[in-house]
Amino acid sequence: MMALLHYNTIMAKKKLRQTKTISNRRARYDYELGDSLVVGIELTGAETKALRMGHGQLRGAYVTIKNDELFLINATISGTSGIPINESDQTRARKLLAKRKEIKSLEESKQQGRTIVPLEILTGGHYIKLRIAIGKGKRSYDKRQTMKLRDAKRHIEAEFSRPKV
Repeated sequence: MMALLHYNTIMAKKKLRQTKTISNRRARYDYELGDSLVVGIELTGAETKALRMGHGQLRGAYVTIKNDELFLINATISGTSGIPINESDQTRARKLLAKRKEIKSLEESKQQGRTIVPLEILTGGHYIKLRIAIGKGKRSYDKRQTMKLRDAKRHIEAEFSRPKV
């Protein structure tokens, strides 16, 4: 009986922890993205709790390399009334955790004129991770082409989904 009660409380706690991913939706529009890479991120306790609640934003964020280390710049993690985060700490530079070989390959691609773009913050597991990708900036005509393709695909899907009379 005691084991069943313990099992139910564990399952209730697991149901409470929902996976919230904070994504950078603009990245796929602005960049042609290559392979993605999942790296760790160094956070404080309040930042971790705020991200698990979904209070983060990657709009305008980017990744840079300083002294053979990765840093996430301009990502906003805002607190709530129960989770106080100072105004200056909301957009501070956060260190990313990756292997040396991965950092070297990212550095080589950055020297070729590519950008390291943060795609999403993954809060599902025990650790909070960040998915990054190497991207090449799109020109405005490339963006228009992407929009035309998306609209055409949407139109075709609408035609096929209509009931035939």
